[in-house]
Amino acid sequence: MDIARPILRQWLTHPLRTFVVDDLRSWKGMMLWLASQHIATAVSKVSTRERVGVYLPTSGVTPAAMAASWLLGRTVVPLNYLLSRDELAYIIDDAELDVVVTAGPMLKRFGDLPGDASIIKVEELPMKRLPRMRRIKPQPPGFTAVLLYTSGTSGRPKGVMLSNENLVANVSQCIRWVNFDKADGFLGVLPQFHSFGMTVTTLLPMTIGCQVSYTAQFKVSRVLELLRTQRPTAFMAIPSMYNALLQAKSATAEDFRSLRYVVSGGEPLPDAVYEGFKDRFKVTICEGYGLTETSPVTNWTLPEEERRGTVGRSLEGVEEIIVDDEGNRLGPGEDGEVRIRGKNVMSGYFKLPEATSAAFDDEGFFRTGDMGRIDEDGYLSITGRIKEMLIISGENVFPREIEEVLNQHPAISAGAVVGQPDPARGEVPIAFVELVEGAQFDPKEGRSFCRKSLAPFKVPREIRVLDELPRNPTGKIMRRELVRELTP
Repeated sequence: MDIARPILRQWLTHPLRTFVVDDLRSWKGMMLWLASQHIATAVSKVSTRERVGVYLPTSGVTPAAMAASWLLGRTVVPLNYLLSRDELAYIIDDAELDVVVTAGPMLKRFGDLPGDASIIKVEELPMKRLPRMRRIKPQPPGFTAVLLYTSGTSGRPKGVMLSNENLVANVSQCIRWVNFDKADGFLGVLPQFHSFGMTVTTLLPMTIGCQVSYTAQFKVSRVLELLRTQRPTAFMAIPSMYNALLQAKSATAEDFRSLRYVVSGGEPLPDAVYEGFKDRFKVTICEGYGLTETSPVTNWTLPEEERRGTVGRSLEGVEEIIVDDEGNRLGPGEDGEVRIRGKNVMSGYFKLPEATSAAFDDEGFFRTGDMGRIDEDGYLSITGRIKEMLIISGENVFPREIEEVLNQHPAISAGAVVGQPDPARGEVPIAFVELVEGAQFDPKEGRSFCRKSLAPFKVPREIRVLDELPRNPTGKIMRRELVRELTP
């Protein structure tokens, strides 16, 4: 089945149901259907290529633009509006785009798009007229529904080809796992150009036919307003967002009372944020796991199965194994690389056959590059990234272990650790921290704090305070930027 078919059917079958509430308007089924038809007509007039760029805010117009592309049998290429001009130029060129669907306010805020692709501004379309009506075109097996570029925390971004089968499989897996239905309501604060926001807070609720409330910018006051007025049942965010809500003086436990599913993903959830939410709001944040290449969800902790320190069991149809450096499978509780196989795993990297081949092992398992362990009950714990692992005096050290200790310090809002070459020890850990607003911090005292919980060789040689840790648009700390801070 095509990912678009059930979504378009929902809009057409329930024309008066409100599917979306965003910062500007409410979108009923018929409005989304008509918008997708108008956008498809506009794209068909100026584009002859297989892919359509979408450069829009988190809102109801984004799923309409995606559906428009699928009505034409085209691949959607979500563009990250927080990238640099050079990065956008690279993606537009690599994806061979000749058209981008956007909005005037986006261009006004972030600047004109590089390149010579045709620009379609949704606010200029004749929405009040009756458009040409198109039906979804059946696509061949393996059709790339979305070409989603990785965030590029290291090196050039790669185009991840997600097929109809990948997306349908992952949406279905999530629905069955959590038993969602149209009575649920989602709060969407994640960018829709990212796999987490695209699948879990866009495709999933649109497929079910339930309402989702979007806000284009994560502002604590706006999120609290939506929690209070829309009373969603499902909220997915990244740790830095939860931390911001935890710091908000106006937030109360009542604001979160409607939520049944509160999930964190994207990066490890600090203990301080987890415990803070539990103590102050009586909310247990469950962690999930996934990658762009897996559409993205592979693990999702259910509230009744919450087990701190894990990201839960794998979804139905997702196979996970742990292997050592030689690729040998490891048993329960043993640390190694996490590898994944299933219908939700990407078909490959766009125009990169060698990288695609290298991403899979001989059994067809995707090499995640993440270190982890699976316990006897099937619960996965992520312990770090293989490439982030430090080797200190011959000992393997994962930054996350040190960061968890740093994040327990009352003055530290978030911490990140990278390795600095050292002639005597190979590498030494250097920490960068972001402080709680108004807090005072003494780096020497911070190192003493770490000594209480860490072996001496794991204690950061130096702790540097930054106004803000460098993050990509989805909130992940960009360690390569911190490594550059160490360069003389």
